[in-house]
Amino acid sequence: MTENISRGAGRRGLLKAAAVGAAGTAVLATPTVSRAQTVNLRFQSTWPQRDIFHEFANDFVTRVNAMAGGRVRLELLPAGAVVGAFQLLDAVSAGTLDGGHGVSAYWFGKNKAFSLFGTPPAWFGNAHEYLGWFYYGGGEALYNELTRDILRVNVVGFQTGPMPTQPLGWFKNPITSVDQLRGLRYRTVGLATDLFNAMGAAVTALPGGEIVPALERGVIDGAEFNNPSSDRILGFPDVAKNYMIQSFHQNTETFEILFNRPRYEGLPAEVQAIIRHASEAASSDMSWKQQDRYSRDLIEMTQTQGVQVRPTPRPILDAQLRAWDQVISNLESDPFFKKVTDSQRAWCRRVGNFYLRYQAPAAISFTHFFARQN
Repeated sequence: MTENISRGAGRRGLLKAAAVGAAGTAVLATPTVSRAQTVNLRFQSTWPQRDIFHEFANDFVTRVNAMAGGRVRLELLPAGAVVGAFQLLDAVSAGTLDGGHGVSAYWFGKNKAFSLFGTPPAWFGNAHEYLGWFYYGGGEALYNELTRDILRVNVVGFQTGPMPTQPLGWFKNPITSVDQLRGLRYRTVGLATDLFNAMGAAVTALPGGEIVPALERGVIDGAEFNNPSSDRILGFPDVAKNYMIQSFHQNTETFEILFNRPRYEGLPAEVQAIIRHASEAASSDMSWKQQDRYSRDLIEMTQTQGVQVRPTPRPILDAQLRAWDQVISNLESDPFFKKVTDSQRAWCRRVGNFYLRYQAPAAISFTHFFARQN
């Protein structure tokens, strides 16, 4: 009898211990969720609300808000909601805004080296190669040196969102020769302003929402913005029908995500990590999304809006490269500018050479499968 009681007690003890252990495991398996009040951050883009670029900004914001689990919430605002597009950097640095989405070329007036981050010379094969340099070739450290040590702007910044080569732009008449660029009133931003000035154009820098009205009123004769989706949404096909694609003035470009430094550094380390990794995730997603949207919108413009798409003639492309030589030579008198360009050239010689040697030419396979006569 005693033996049976002991065995029963032993079994009950084991069951009790197992229950306690299971409860402990459940507690360990339950993630710790912060009950602190949500930190709300005002985050403005430099893009009109209808532009696909504002959509890309929202894709980043959505990822941060989803991954943060209520610890932080970004509120996305369009360009002009608090400040104009070209005033975003100052507003974020001053804490008027907590963060923002734009391009480094917009701060070109503060220091021309800013345009090297996102809109560099045409030595990068594509924007993915540029992002490789930024995150693995020393670019981020140079960016931080520019923002923190040289300009002393109170921001933390990330490069994200690889864009394809930008078009030469929109014109009332086709651009067939270099001579047509001389005296042309043309919109672009960043180092491309120096490039087109060197080619004889009269350059005006305008934010995205102001370009089409200026082109419609005849304030400018031609303009580039970025891509078929943005250009179609902003109304370029309504005021010009000649769309010149392929250009070396902005062969590669990426977005910039900014946060006020004290605000960012005051966030928990895991939330800072979420913001960084969300910029990487949004960057990848954008590179996939634009494949679908840009190709569709280019076809729609030609088939339904009467747009004539023409490649930029080779003599203009060659003239752009010669102009780049002149612009770079002039600006490398600044030691920091040269420090960045030396770093970029070293990366491009090695990485660009690798891909040119390693990859089969895409034009050969595309022609084989899609351009042959059946």
